[in-house]
Amino acid sequence: MQLQQVPIGNRLLASLSADDLARLQPHLEPVSLALRQVLIEPNTPIEHAYFPEQGMSSVTNNSSGGKIEVGVIGQEGMVGLPIVLGIDQTPYEHFMQIQGHGWRIAVQDLEQAMAQSRSLHRHLLRYVQASHVQASETAFANANSDIEARLARWLLMCHDRVEGDDIPLTHEFIAMMLGVRRPGVTVALHVLEGMRVIRAKRGLISVLDREKLEELADEAYGLSETEYTRLMRTEA
Repeated sequence: MQLQQVPIGNRLLASLSADDLARLQPHLEPVSLALRQVLIEPNTPIEHAYFPEQGMSSVTNNSSGGKIEVGVIGQEGMVGLPIVLGIDQTPYEHFMQIQGHGWRIAVQDLEQAMAQSRSLHRHLLRYVQASHVQASETAFANANSDIEARLARWLLMCHDRVEGDDIPLTHEFIAMMLGVRRPGVTVALHVLEGMRVIRAKRGLISVLDREKLEELADEAYGLSETEYTRLMRTEA
């Protein structure tokens, strides 16, 4: 399957110059990304980088106390950032939190393409910076925002990466990703439901009022999204 035959649904790929996209194209393989599929094992050599078109991957710190999410990646980006930095593995697990599909490329092919094109490597480094800002904002939100604002931010980030307003998530999974107890998530969801911002059913959350959700998230949401737009402007 050739990229020019189908619309490019990954924003990072779409923002590359025509020459750099053409350089990657022969090595990109279409893949289905199943729910809970592990894309990168922690502390294990990375074999492929992924460019999701639909779905969302979580980046998690797996400790004795359980998993805590430190980043999310969807159609705006790439799973496998250590490769861009010349590193072959990461301590973090990357797995599909919401199923979807996209493209993957073998590490050696990506490394060769970056070695041949300074502009490609530079553009992918800009995405590394955008991801760093997202991770920093997560730390900021965890330290300075209450659970309702943190939940609002996280739902907005999910909403940015799915089609439509329905997000397939359970209370248990949200609690694990936010690093809080499930009863706290349940109460926070009820608060947002009472404000008619969302509707929560078993395994599904629907966004009803995105504008109000952004107001609830306040300073916890928006900076990293703005920085992504600034950094990832389309190459000539």
